[in-house]
Amino acid sequence: MRAPIFVVLAAGFWMIGTATLFAADEPAEAPPSPELVSQGKSLYRQLCSNCHGVNMVNPGTSSFDLRKFPHDDHARFVNSVTHGKNTMPAWGDILKPEEIDALWAYVRSGGKT
Repeated sequence: MRAPIFVVLAAGFWMIGTATLFAADEPAEAPPSPELVSQGKSLYRQLCSNCHGVNMVNPGTSSFDLRKFPHDDHARFVNSVTHGKNTMPAWGDILKPEEIDALWAYVRSGGKT
């Protein structure tokens, strides 16, 4: 009876170790250039600040506090901007991918330029 438990535990530890190795292989996103952050800030002021607040300081609306947006979730950010979410409109038909990347750079900066 001990052999199957040992096998199950060994397999479980092996799976955890393998997952950890693969997760460590994920490269961290490089910090954005100051120019890209500046471009994102300009776009943010024009398109986003009415709801998300100047310098991402939420004006008390129901909009998401972008200062708390996970800096490692680029895909979620692009999806939210492109398709909209809750009361946020979709910007996918208006913004170019480069502009969304600039907004992402600004959000990652935490509103600091």
